[in-house]
Amino acid sequence: MLAKPAHDLPQGDGWVYEPKWDGFRCVVFRDGDDVVLGSRNERELTRYFPELVEALRGNLPEECVLDGEIVIAGPDGLDFEALLNRIHPAESRVRKLAAETPASYVAFDCLCLGDRDLRDEPFASRRESLVSALATARDPVHVTPATTDPEVAADWFSRFEGAGLDGVMAKATDLAYAEGQRVMTKVKHERTADCVIGGFRWHKKAGRVGSLLLGLFDTSGVLHHVGVTSSFTDSYRLELVGLLEPYRMPSVEGHPWAWAGSGVNEGVGDRGARIPGGQSRWSAGRDLAFEPLRPELVCEVAYDHLQGVRFRHGTTFRRFRPDRSPDSCRYDQLDSAVPSELADVFSALGPERRPDPGRVEHR
Repeated sequence: MLAKPAHDLPQGDGWVYEPKWDGFRCVVFRDGDDVVLGSRNERELTRYFPELVEALRGNLPEECVLDGEIVIAGPDGLDFEALLNRIHPAESRVRKLAAETPASYVAFDCLCLGDRDLRDEPFASRRESLVSALATARDPVHVTPATTDPEVAADWFSRFEGAGLDGVMAKATDLAYAEGQRVMTKVKHERTADCVIGGFRWHKKAGRVGSLLLGLFDTSGVLHHVGVTSSFTDSYRLELVGLLEPYRMPSVEGHPWAWAGSGVNEGVGDRGARIPGGQSRWSAGRDLAFEPLRPELVCEVAYDHLQGVRFRHGTTFRRFRPDRSPDSCRYDQLDSAVPSELADVFSALGPERRPDPGRVEHR
């Protein structure tokens, strides 16, 4: 079951709000000793999280199917990079990372309990089944906090952002579980940033721009590749070819990302700059070549979250900014959320009061 984006939380009777977790969406199947972790696109995740398999076997009912999120809590909040590193082909590496960066599972729906298929039951009933089924569960297995109070949800939206959460989910209490349908509502954080356009990649349709490569300067004057923006109409992709033509360079020589494509690991060039084009196990076999542009154009993009030195998700193009100079496109323009302890998130109240995080709190 999927969610559609919204700018504001729906309000009124019949809504339950939950924090939106930034991890791997995962459906857990348990049948006795058999535990299977499945991703949203039906890729099996079981072998990558052996510590979770054991924890789920010890905390879940003998027969059940749960929907939730795999997350890793780091010192600065949820760590999606650490989560990505867990998808590794080597068994020895998987075991090592399981010990060094153990994962947690946050359940937010119950689809089956014993021989009962709960998918046609209303969400309020499924929520009660979930809380009951995991009443004695212990870390690293959790039930997501939930509330029916939109003011509490609004507080979570701002207060939990520093812990790395994406925003807030809203679910109708009478909602059946509808696979593949966008029937939930998600409100995510969104900000804007002015970025240098350091290059572009061609679209799969010939003669069109596919994406713009974005850069931000650090305090040492190093230009880092922070992500891409590709939210263009087909007609605008054609228009961009002409707009970018005066800024094209014959090669990367003399470009801040001159080391791009030279085989450097994980896209990191000289002076520690994050650059496009570096191959990694995530991009093996993909053509990451780009057309370099003189770093003189500035555009404004909307983004939801900065993870380390790059945008966590794709950005949305807003407009070109001819009034801004490239050297003003620095990290220090970005809003920085005040960190919130992950313990606050799991309890939904704060460290001084620690109720069962699974119950729906009414305030």
